[in-house]
Amino acid sequence: MTTEATVGSQGAIFYPDSDGKPIADNTKQFRWIVVIQQNLEWLFADNPDVFVAGDLLWYPIEGNNKICNAPDVLVAFGRPKGDRGSYKQWEENNVAPQVVFEILSPSNRPTEMDKKLLFYDRHGVEEYYLYDPDTNELEGWLRIEGYLDLIESIADYVSPRLGIRFDRSGEELQIYRPDGDRFLSYTEIARRLEQERQRAEQERQRAEQAEERAARLAERLRQAGIDPEQV
Repeated sequence: MTTEATVGSQGAIFYPDSDGKPIADNTKQFRWIVVIQQNLEWLFADNPDVFVAGDLLWYPIEGNNKICNAPDVLVAFGRPKGDRGSYKQWEENNVAPQVVFEILSPSNRPTEMDKKLLFYDRHGVEEYYLYDPDTNELEGWLRIEGYLDLIESIADYVSPRLGIRFDRSGEELQIYRPDGDRFLSYTEIARRLEQERQRAEQERQRAEQAEERAARLAERLRQAGIDPEQV
């Protein structure tokens, strides 16, 4: 994607925070963007130097606001967490996002995706993953000897940077964390939390009932002249 160069009244170049395009073209594409971005955010929650973002404009070259792209998801190792209007690489210790994801929608054209691949190759991305949720097709590229090279066999492929595993054996892609847990949607996470809450509540109730039974038994023993502590 490109934007027109804009120069402020003082001669400063303006870098727009938005390209005016929607995050996604449909609910399926949006769901996948959110699932990948949020699960990666969760995966690296305890690492203050891993920045994860979705649909954030990335400007790789200072002084040129016509060269930019907004990956559906980007991961930058060595950069602090925090809010940004855009990712200006020269303000990020010149660290390019090492991993990017794109989720295809019917409106994407091969020429557009070829340009994205060229952009990521030219500007230092180490791993690039392209998923089509309509066909369950996953492609990946890994930087080898300075260039992004197609990953020939991506079945059960493990990302070198992220440590996540891609499983395309079912009807739709499954992604697994290094600990083996599957990437979950917010609904699935909320359902699991509710199940855990219900189990904890049931355990609490069982513990209270056990304490009540023990108290009643102790009282009967005392009424019979028996010290429950000596039983």
